[in-house]
Amino acid sequence: MGLAKILSSAVVGLEAEPVVVEVDISSGLPGLLVVGLPDKAVEESKERVRSAIRHSHVQLPPRKITINLAPADLRKEGPSYDLPIATGILKASGQVDFNEKENLFIGELSLDGSLRHVSGVLSTVLMAKKRGIKNIFLPTVNAKEAALIESMTIYPVNELKEIIFHFRSEKMIAPQPPTKVEMADSAEEILPNDMAYVAGQEHAKRALEIAAAGGHNIAMIGPPGSGKTMLAKALPTILPEMNLDEILETTKVYSVLGLLNEAKPLMTHRPYRSPHHTASAVSIVGGGNWPRPGEISLAHRGVLFLDELAEFPRSVLEVLRQPLEDGIVNISRAAGNVTFPAQFMLVASYNPCPCGYLNDPVKNCICSVGQIKNYQRKISGPLIDRIDLHIEVPRLKYEKLTSEVVATPSHQIRERVQRARDIQNTRFDDLPIRTNAEMGTREIKIFCQLDEKGRDLMQMAVNQMHLSARSYTRVLKLARTIADLAGEENIASENLAEALQYRPKAEIVLNDQTLNPAQ
Repeated sequence: MGLAKILSSAVVGLEAEPVVVEVDISSGLPGLLVVGLPDKAVEESKERVRSAIRHSHVQLPPRKITINLAPADLRKEGPSYDLPIATGILKASGQVDFNEKENLFIGELSLDGSLRHVSGVLSTVLMAKKRGIKNIFLPTVNAKEAALIESMTIYPVNELKEIIFHFRSEKMIAPQPPTKVEMADSAEEILPNDMAYVAGQEHAKRALEIAAAGGHNIAMIGPPGSGKTMLAKALPTILPEMNLDEILETTKVYSVLGLLNEAKPLMTHRPYRSPHHTASAVSIVGGGNWPRPGEISLAHRGVLFLDELAEFPRSVLEVLRQPLEDGIVNISRAAGNVTFPAQFMLVASYNPCPCGYLNDPVKNCICSVGQIKNYQRKISGPLIDRIDLHIEVPRLKYEKLTSEVVATPSHQIRERVQRARDIQNTRFDDLPIRTNAEMGTREIKIFCQLDEKGRDLMQMAVNQMHLSARSYTRVLKLARTIADLAGEENIASENLAEALQYRPKAEIVLNDQTLNPAQ
């Protein structure tokens, strides 16, 4: 009979909370009882632990075993408590001995005692480091991910019996070597989805370069087959390399969802997410009974591409408004609030009408005026207002499609983008932002000053284009990025004039064919 207190963790949102697995062995009818708000997976751990201990050639005490997951008011989910429960039983029964305060355990057990992959390891290791816990025992498949965090001793475990041998000093577990952070390869070669493969559309490529340089949102409108999707897929190839902080931020999101590659558990490439238009609001933003990150968090520090924007339910599009403005998403539940990062570039594409050929110079539009208006109303004004660049992607002519001239490859564009980002990194060195798109009102007043000619141009634009306060600030941020690409210290009137070109038109003019009485 005895008592053991084993350190473990619970992942809430993206953060890990400490959990103490208390194991009490007392006289009474033999059995295992788990308390402390466990979910079904945790309750089922009793059978996995019982079988794993038997196959590890140690004894499960024939006594009453009570397991409490403290704090009792924090809901526990998932199979990661198998290993701490099993270790706690062995410790309480005197079959192994160790310092409980120095070691943390997480891992799912198989019936034969081997360990399986668990999610949220990176969050757990960061929490352990913050609390001064040095030693972490976890499944071998998670060891590389855990070893990303410096000054931590990670013990990779294949089977439960290895822990028994380790604490009996019969066969010690070798610590996992630190995982080296290898940045993404930026070799000067033409890659799949390279800009060199995109024929024509120089205006759109220029807009994508500006968007990449400042982290701006962009919308492309044009007929089917004009190259909108190809341009969106090529955007990640011109984005700058991720720094270490961005890598860890992104990796943490994918770790919680268990989406990391076991061989290379590090997100060194900027994510690119392209959900289908049938996706629900929860899958896009995140949520659920146990809140999980959605597509916008999976696209953190990368690209979220919404193809056929007007086909998404309006209720789904409207939930994007707050994340686009704040760079985070708050999931509120009765049990509490969870915050996920959502600093992504929105790339949207859509057609001007249901058939896609409104005002097309070649193909007639077959939509009625009412159909066109209803289609365009699916995208609300406030959402449009949060997109910095609006460009038209017209039908390509035969000469462009068959041209043998090789377009500028992505690595050359990326070099220009990287120079602009370096300027922003220096500018925002002492601020909690990284790109021009993240600037708030205070930063805009400091870094987006206009000369007299620029102020006159902006005043005329506000009056004639009826810019809202949000549109006004977004034009200034866009002009700042254009100036950075040009290597200019101050915003010139030419930079401002180009930024104003990317604002959406007040309305789409219907041509004569749309007003055909036969429709």
